[in-house]
Amino acid sequence: MNKAPLNSADFRQTPDGEIEYELGVPIPGPILLKSEWVQTAIKRLPPPGPMDWSGLFGRSSALVLDIGCGNGRFTISSAVRRPSVDHIGIDMLPVVIRYATRRGNQRGLSNLRFAVCDGYQFLENYVARNSMTEIHIYHPQPFAEVRERHRRLLSPAFVELLHQSLIVGGQLFLQSDNRAYWEQIRKVVSPLFTWHEKVEPWEEDPYGRSRREFIANQKKLPVFRAVATRLDDTSL
Repeated sequence: MNKAPLNSADFRQTPDGEIEYELGVPIPGPILLKSEWVQTAIKRLPPPGPMDWSGLFGRSSALVLDIGCGNGRFTISSAVRRPSVDHIGIDMLPVVIRYATRRGNQRGLSNLRFAVCDGYQFLENYVARNSMTEIHIYHPQPFAEVRERHRRLLSPAFVELLHQSLIVGGQLFLQSDNRAYWEQIRKVVSPLFTWHEKVEPWEEDPYGRSRREFIANQKKLPVFRAVATRLDDTSL
């Protein structure tokens, strides 16, 4: 597939029915007429307890969770591509969730919801065991300084939460441009998951799955990708 080169153009809004771009790359799904917009924001999370996803989406379906979804590029791409699958995107930063929800709303994606929440709290408080089909984590903050490494998301305790949240055979999609952090991620994930490293970009999103990936590509940084499959408890 021939790809147009990235340019320095940043996010820009387009009229109804046209395509929206970020760093020169189109965001999947055209902007619809306003009468076709939906509401994708979970404006206030309920008290702690497993979320009723079938009630929220109005159906029972496979569930995909994007932790640290940023402005929603991957979550939106996947929701556009897989309308029969329900998607949840979360991020700690309200400003990026505002971008994400606006994009989801304008594309009429009723199979998509966004919420402001950190990954640990969300898995611990709102996700039932064996409920997620896929969990995606792209470019988690590496906290490169030694004194800050304890803040890294992919700790053994967090990987245990990921494992219990996924169905048996469920998949964890990971990506980073920090080699040292990537080695740590591989080490903590491998005991509970089979690990398959991926050299080439994702076929469904050849330009990239996040703004950070675009920047890494522009800077010619290595990008590390893997799909990890949840092991059955009896296999551990």
